[in-house]
Amino acid sequence: MKSDLRIRKWCSIIVATLGFFLLNSFKLNNGQPEPPDYQIKTIVIDAGHGGKDTGAQGRRSLEKNVALDVALKLGRQIQKDIPGIKIIYTRTTDEFVELYKRIRLANANKADLFISIHCNSGGSSAHGTESLVSGSHRLGQQDAAVRENASLLLESNYKENYQGFDPKDPESAIIFSLMKNRFREKSIRLAQMIEGEYVKAGRHSRGFWEKGLAVLAEAGMPAVLTEIGFISNREEESYLLSEEGQQEIVDNLVSALKIYKNSVER
Repeated sequence: MKSDLRIRKWCSIIVATLGFFLLNSFKLNNGQPEPPDYQIKTIVIDAGHGGKDTGAQGRRSLEKNVALDVALKLGRQIQKDIPGIKIIYTRTTDEFVELYKRIRLANANKADLFISIHCNSGGSSAHGTESLVSGSHRLGQQDAAVRENASLLLESNYKENYQGFDPKDPESAIIFSLMKNRFREKSIRLAQMIEGEYVKAGRHSRGFWEKGLAVLAEAGMPAVLTEIGFISNREEESYLLSEEGQQEIVDNLVSALKIYKNSVER
């Protein structure tokens, strides 16, 4: 009986995935190589969580607030250091924005990059940075995906928007990882560059991972979710709250963007 239920469940997930992808695939570009004069012109910066969705909680802070502070500073620094780049924010205040609306904003504006800022959470000794891209992952390795996708529960119509996807179910995270990410290679390249800049600044990098993340699943451009540190770690929380720490994170991200930009522009 359990076996039959499991088979039916997986069939439902696969059917929902195909339907979800076909329904939204017209929003993505055709994945063709960039033209000879390709330049990065528009970057969407996403401050994770917001409003009623607080995200992870530290002893003295909330993820939604730290993410917003860093996102706004990042946008200003990009415009200062890389002239000509248009910055679009998914939010600029403490407001709740559904996950699907964030990436659709990027698609509608034909953005060249999507960067989502988050804080990590774990045991008190857990520390370091990591960056995530949309892609396949093993069933037992999607704790971060389940945690980040839990924001869907705060959306009143999440079952309609995500084809019945259950964000509390680890197996259902596969629904997003099965969707073809046409920009996987470039997303991974950017994630590696971001982690490389963190390391240069003396941070501990936990690497980059491919996860079934709702906020990145429909991306029509290279997209990275970067976890800038563990808010659950007392020392890292202090770093994340400090002006010096936030500025260093912003500098790392801008440096990575410059390197990436030089590598893809013609």
